[in-house]
Amino acid sequence: MADPKGFLKKGREVAERRPVDERLQDWNEVYPGSAGRALLPIITEQASRCMDCGIPFCHKGCPLGNLIPEWNDLVYRDDWDGAIERLHATNNFPEFTGRLCPAPCEPACVLGINQDPVTIKNVEVSIIDRAWEDRNVRPQPPEWLSGKTVAVVGSGPAGLAAAQQLTRAGHTVAVYERADKIGGLLRYGIPEFKMEKAHVDRRLDQMRREGTVFRPGVDVGGTLTGTELRHRYDAVVLAIGSTVARDLPVPGRELDGIHQAMEFLPQANRVAVGDAATPDGSAQIRADGKHVVIIGGGDTGADCLGTSLRQGAASVTQLEIMPQPGEDRPEGQPWPTYPMVFRVSSAHEEGGERVYSVSTQKFVGENGRVTALQLVDVEMRDGRFEEVAGTERQIPADLVLLAMGFTGPEREGLVEQLDVELDDRGNVARDASYASSVSGVYVAGDAGRGQSLIVWAIAEGRACAAAVDTFLTGSTTLPAPIPPTERPLVV
Repeated sequence: MADPKGFLKKGREVAERRPVDERLQDWNEVYPGSAGRALLPIITEQASRCMDCGIPFCHKGCPLGNLIPEWNDLVYRDDWDGAIERLHATNNFPEFTGRLCPAPCEPACVLGINQDPVTIKNVEVSIIDRAWEDRNVRPQPPEWLSGKTVAVVGSGPAGLAAAQQLTRAGHTVAVYERADKIGGLLRYGIPEFKMEKAHVDRRLDQMRREGTVFRPGVDVGGTLTGTELRHRYDAVVLAIGSTVARDLPVPGRELDGIHQAMEFLPQANRVAVGDAATPDGSAQIRADGKHVVIIGGGDTGADCLGTSLRQGAASVTQLEIMPQPGEDRPEGQPWPTYPMVFRVSSAHEEGGERVYSVSTQKFVGENGRVTALQLVDVEMRDGRFEEVAGTERQIPADLVLLAMGFTGPEREGLVEQLDVELDDRGNVARDASYASSVSGVYVAGDAGRGQSLIVWAIAEGRACAAAVDTFLTGSTTLPAPIPPTERPLVV
């Protein structure tokens, strides 16, 4: 282990973010320099807190099975080359997870039973950022080609992980993406202040050098049909995500100024890197000088909050139907589960108001445009939300953003053309080997799992790649971290 008494001598410490008034003036990451660089002065001490437990429950908390105690020990010993080798053994894209993952490994840390857990996520991002700086992330092209071809539809984390694994196994892989650039939600759903897109671009460059072919701007299911795709390739991986946004069918929903979060965020992300807001040149949805109301208290809502503040919103209110969580782990969510506790993201530090236990009754408008939102308090009774009489009120709303999650993959087009079966939740059904009901068609990530975490997407992409490799060649040497039916330590 690192320092046998490290957890006794040092407390948990994370990197300081840039001052709020500074970071609201730009779209750069909220940490000075980069997340990994900001952590370097304290990272050795933090790695020393890892106890190298006999049974490291952080492995169970992480869907990727990251070898956390091993790379904590290597960082403590200043062996950064060894640390990145162990980190890459289980995770294709630690620069993504180290910035975006909510770190379910940390609540599962054994130290967290009665102390603050190890800063696992912080150590992870420091390792990969140091590796890029040291030019220690190199292409790994296959030694020979199998002669087999694979189409991966979707270029989010699940699709990219599957593509990289299959390319390294020797197959010829093409990644299709209907957007004009590769990256999926990593590029157009995640704001620049959470992860600068340079991190995506340099990883894509590595994949190109390994042999992966990228085909952006192709509408698979439209200009290229599912039937044509199956005829061209020996296997197909569906990594199309869960993109059907949950709507709010209340009176006034037809008013202008009410948009889904994934209409708003991609436009802001394009502008942040100097591109046109929309490919067709239409006007950008902006928050400048507006009273913004965000319905939904999750990460997407927080992304809308930070984006609206940077655009100069007059006010931002984020609504959540659930009650506000407590500061401490609830009794019904014991270690090592992922507890529902009150968390403050970097965006929440920057401003806005968070309102809990409220429901939207209707949208109010004038001249066809939203001007206010009528709320009512709610209470949970017998497992159902009930309105509290006499608590109705209105708040100003010039721009309403719906960030209430997603209900599954799009059925029209590719899914219908492939005629794959769906499960009872509307996701693409798959068996224990990630195979759909159609021979040669596999499913990874949110398209089969439902809306989930980036670590689950990468883990499923890796495991699906192993299954596809077996289908094509009869065996595989690729790691398969998880079966698709396994669930995380989350209540």
